[in-house]
Amino acid sequence: MHFISKVLIGLVALFHAYIMVFEMFMWESRGPKVFKDFPEHLFADTTVMAANQGLYNGFLAAGLFWALFLIKDAVWKKNVAIFFLLCVIVAGVYGAATASKNIFFVQALPAILALLSLVLIKQKNYA
Repeated sequence: MHFISKVLIGLVALFHAYIMVFEMFMWESRGPKVFKDFPEHLFADTTVMAANQGLYNGFLAAGLFWALFLIKDAVWKKNVAIFFLLCVIVAGVYGAATASKNIFFVQALPAILALLSLVLIKQKNYA
């Protein structure tokens, strides 16, 4: 996997790890500061829902970290990274269509760039 691909995939994974922590553990404390349009009194009532969403983001991050650090076979590494990047892209496109257009730029676009780097940049045979 090329260095640029690793960096981009790592950034996508770190972002989703942060979102997991934010949604699972900081929803009521940081949420009102981040989501100013969301009624503040609803944060307590939506904590379980946010934690569930956070867990899914954690799975995306875990899959990308798995591809980056734990898989030694270059073909499997690339295929696992492609799968999880596609999952992130689908989630980002769906979020942009149903919740906020900004989700496309924050979530889907970085994953698209990572995916493009993975499939377009000539890969060297180093894990």
